[in-house]
Amino acid sequence: MQKYYKESELIINPDGSVYHIKLRPEHIAPTVIVVGDQHRVEAISKYFDHIECKIQSREFVTHTGTYNNTRITVLSTGIGTDNIDIVINELDAAVNIDLEKRTPKESHTSLDIIRLGTSGALQADIEVDTFVASAYGLGLDGLLNFYKYDESLIEQDLVEAFIKQTNWSQRLPYPYIVKASDELLKKVAGDLKSGITATASGFFGPQGRELRIPLAFPELNEKIENFNYNGKVITNFEMETSALYALGKTLGHNTLTVCDIIANRVNRTYSKDYKKSVEKLIQHVLEKVTS
Repeated sequence: MQKYYKESELIINPDGSVYHIKLRPEHIAPTVIVVGDQHRVEAISKYFDHIECKIQSREFVTHTGTYNNTRITVLSTGIGTDNIDIVINELDAAVNIDLEKRTPKESHTSLDIIRLGTSGALQADIEVDTFVASAYGLGLDGLLNFYKYDESLIEQDLVEAFIKQTNWSQRLPYPYIVKASDELLKKVAGDLKSGITATASGFFGPQGRELRIPLAFPELNEKIENFNYNGKVITNFEMETSALYALGKTLGHNTLTVCDIIANRVNRTYSKDYKKSVEKLIQHVLEKVTS
């Protein structure tokens, strides 16, 4: 019997679009660039030769158009793996579920989903205003643990080494590590520094920032910075990549994150004008995805 997605599980708007991101299949290009900041959508689409649609629902802003004869969608996700959970599931639903019949489509559509973001470096030799590609996403957020997934999705040797080297506490979510799309990594970021990107569930305590609430694990950042497994180190901290990689790969999509380093957490330095380097990153990604 063919699966039927009930109204409470797959919410569809009166116009036939998926609930949160408010998109229908025709709004979504084969290449999707996701950004956290909704204002960054226009910073990318201003380079398009033609814009066919602009849609906004809450923090989810979408522009779809063409650049160098390539159709591209730019979509803002907001901050955090909880928002990535919404965006990736609903993007996939829009292209792989018949929204009228509420049943899976016979043929699968695989999207190229590239996150263009900002991040903080965790290695002293990574300067601010440089670009880092996430060869792996390290999830400290726990999102994947709510899903049933194929064990081959996880880089288990890396996970075990990380747990051992950091003496990972059982009070924290069980970590997971997922690899980026090799094809996208080569195409978009072959000339960039790459490494393991750690994804936190928050900006302050989960990333070792202490304001008025003391940290439960004040030594954790140093352990993360010192992690090394066969030359693989954790290059940077952000809040979306692990969920993007885990859900994207599970659903059959190609995923990659490329970040502008706007701060170095080891050297305590911050970019004097990160908007200039973000602009360069936008141009880099657009040229690479359309080359």
